[in-house]
Amino acid sequence: MSDILDELQWRGLLQQHTDLDALREALSAGPITFYTGYDPTAKSLHHGHLVQLIVMRHLQNAGHKPIALVGGATGLIGDPRMSGERTLNEADVVAQWAQALREQIARFLSFEGDNGAVMVNNYDWTAPMSAISLLRDLGKYFRLGTMIAKDTVARRLASDEGISFTEFSYQLLQANDFLELYRRHGVTLQTGGNDQWGNLLGGVELVRKAEGASVHCLTTPLITKADGTKFGKSEGGAVWLDPELLSPYAFYQFWLGADDADVVRFLKVFTFLSREEIEELAEATAQRPKAREAQRALARAVTELVHGAQALADAEAATAALWGGGDLRAVSPATLLEAIAGLEVGELELGEATIVDALVATGQEKGRNAARKTIAQGGAYINNEKVADDERVLTTDDVLPGGLILVRKGRRNLAVVKVVGA
Repeated sequence: MSDILDELQWRGLLQQHTDLDALREALSAGPITFYTGYDPTAKSLHHGHLVQLIVMRHLQNAGHKPIALVGGATGLIGDPRMSGERTLNEADVVAQWAQALREQIARFLSFEGDNGAVMVNNYDWTAPMSAISLLRDLGKYFRLGTMIAKDTVARRLASDEGISFTEFSYQLLQANDFLELYRRHGVTLQTGGNDQWGNLLGGVELVRKAEGASVHCLTTPLITKADGTKFGKSEGGAVWLDPELLSPYAFYQFWLGADDADVVRFLKVFTFLSREEIEELAEATAQRPKAREAQRALARAVTELVHGAQALADAEAATAALWGGGDLRAVSPATLLEAIAGLEVGELELGEATIVDALVATGQEKGRNAARKTIAQGGAYINNEKVADDERVLTTDDVLPGGLILVRKGRRNLAVVKVVGA
């Protein structure tokens, strides 16, 4: 079981920690119980939370027992950000989001067996706490100097806006979660992102002071691109795990677009592929970069992990149909609509409209002469079928579900004709 730390280190999932030798000894002595917290500050988790879910699953696969905490209480307060006060959401909204997060988290863990996961909500023990209890029983263990010295708090205090007492107090509540879970479930390890290091240490210190016990914490690094820039924005915004916020097709495309310089590292972090498999993909990337074997493996693994086998199959079918010459009519209407989101759209009426009109209407060509030249050179396609006749008229046979016709110029320039009246 102690080998799990080496595995996390190799995968780039271990950044800061307390006493690593003591933690390794605890992990090797037998199963421990650990926890990770997720605040419902939105209706869905995103790729950053996915890193934590994967760490939890690695630890569970190694025999340890996970506690997944949804912050129904801390989500009402808001963890301080580097800049700007959070907007406080209504209690009923936070409760709805908390339930949505519970359902998302549950898909990543096993709730069976001796080390089956347990789901908890910190609202259960935080809500009954009185102000007097908060100050006397909890606040007495915290020193103001330590609280102020935390990086986020220090930056906010130095800013023009400052920090409210509400957000300043967040660290007490998160630390109390560790104490409560130590008492209720015997939790001895908390994991989280590196931006949570100060809060995690607060929990470790609170358990030590209140119970005289030695517990541990570890963090994962912030995942960045090879050039050091922030990782995790799709064309539509955040990389949400909720398919209603980011379709499985768009999710698949996001991972498929990973740069060669990043893909091997992302395979280590975001998949459960073995070292041997990842090393083979690394070699393929070095020897045959145009084949993008590693990117396809990454997209397949993460999409299936998050959305399931059927969603992966749909995303791959849509990708093959749009970009690989596959059968567009074999793609479900819903997936097709997801796949074409963000493409240029032009409108035409059927009747006398031709392939030339389609290329111009969708902005593929600026004028009719240029469109005819593209067709003559073999670079024009209707629904993946090459068109050689510039007088080719669009008909009802060309119309896909949703009243759409796909128009492509060359290999990568894809657009959509929306048939008026279809």
